[in-house]
Amino acid sequence: MSPLDIQRLGVITYEEGVSLQAQLAADRRAGIAPDTLLLLQHQHVITLGVKARNSRAHIIASDRELAARGVAVYDAGRGGDVTYHGPGQLVGYPVIDLKPDRQDVHRYVRDLEEVLIRTAADFGVRAGRLAGLTGVWVAQRKLAAIGVRISRWVTSHGFALNVSTNLDYFDLIVPCGIADHGVTSLELLAGPLPMAEIEDSCVRHFCDVFDRFEVRTSSLEPRPSPLPSPLGINKAPPVFS
Repeated sequence: MSPLDIQRLGVITYEEGVSLQAQLAADRRAGIAPDTLLLLQHQHVITLGVKARNSRAHIIASDRELAARGVAVYDAGRGGDVTYHGPGQLVGYPVIDLKPDRQDVHRYVRDLEEVLIRTAADFGVRAGRLAGLTGVWVAQRKLAAIGVRISRWVTSHGFALNVSTNLDYFDLIVPCGIADHGVTSLELLAGPLPMAEIEDSCVRHFCDVFDRFEVRTSSLEPRPSPLPSPLGINKAPPVFS
């Protein structure tokens, strides 16, 4: 087993989250930082993966509506299509080195799904996978989205688990570019749940699935960054130098 540094950051901007990943990924590649799991919530933001890069085809809302609701749009540089992040959604950004024995992208994604399936089960929600689709599902509704980036086998980006998310915000987009499937949340399925308990469950299962042991340190401080603009497609800071 190897150590896993857990950083619980509360609600931060998307730019702050990406900047922290850049800092950690560089340090991890240099061998001066341990594997780290960032747990946080974002302010309202829509992010575009590589399948939707520089495209608004799956954003239904107009610029005016996005501005009125305070929703920024970012080209994220991760895998996948379009998704929404906001308060009440647990976002996990693992920055871990998959070398020497986990150098398999498909396995990594499936392992993230397994963490979230087990987390949901702790609260009485039976979640699973859908053939041909990424993420964690309850029936035909997505409970958690996954979009990752891997460079030199160091990971970034990760997962977003709907806990008490206001699901109305997903009406602004075609979630993950899949028009015939909806979204759901743990709160909708199991009632109100404390975010801290969800985080604890997620950490425990992440350590089990990835064969890590938890190390708690003081929270990282996000690098200063301007608040994201609610209009247009913004470029997030690069995750990798």
